[in-house]
Amino acid sequence: MEELYTLEVRNLCISFGGLQAVDRFDMKVKEGELYGLIGPNGAGKTTIFNLLTGVYKPDEGIVKLAGKDITGLKTMNINKAGIARTFQNIRLFKEMTVLDNVKTGLHNKYKYSTLTGILRLPGFRKKEKEMTDEAKEILKVFDLDQEQDLLAGNLPYGKQRKLEIARALATGPKLLLLDEPAAGMNPNETLELMDTIRFVRDHFKITILLIEHDMKLVSGICEELTVLNFGQVLTSGKTTEVLHDPEVIKAYLGE
Repeated sequence: MEELYTLEVRNLCISFGGLQAVDRFDMKVKEGELYGLIGPNGAGKTTIFNLLTGVYKPDEGIVKLAGKDITGLKTMNINKAGIARTFQNIRLFKEMTVLDNVKTGLHNKYKYSTLTGILRLPGFRKKEKEMTDEAKEILKVFDLDQEQDLLAGNLPYGKQRKLEIARALATGPKLLLLDEPAAGMNPNETLELMDTIRFVRDHFKITILLIEHDMKLVSGICEELTVLNFGQVLTSGKTTEVLHDPEVIKAYLGE
């Protein structure tokens, strides 16, 4: 049976001021997989996320999402195609409620005319109710439904992380990119996050690619890994094999 890939990246390259930040990067992520991208600071991991989401345009290379070429598209169009992401530094609308943060992610799915919105016609009220109901269901997945009316900025740090993932999921992605999702979390919060990520993959039936420095999280949830250094792939493969590679342990995991 032919493998189904949610993400295919071939020969991806970008340079800044003459410095090659990403050099002939290749990756294939199977449908429904939990995949990790690891490496030391400055290896180019976040740059790759920025290339995948249209923040940067590659100098060379091809990015395909579920077989469709999305190379060089604008961020909005890439999100509509089915890629959503979170950030190492949390980016919430902190002066909006928890519920309204998730609803912002649903606007790609719920359409009504400008006139309907301005005049608050029945079609607007119907769509708003549908959005509210769906947002509440998503919040339940993250145990955030009791905080739906709080300002996002007033949530504890760990719950802000969860809310950012919830908002990304609201866009209905095929591929979810998580940039350092455990950053700033204590060990208990990290364990809870691991369970949440597994549940999200299984419940929403999506593919997840994450950048992470927490090796306990990586080894606990990622099925395959790519190790990056100086913008190049050092090695890729099954997580257990990669994490036991002596060269990887010595040079890139600091052990």
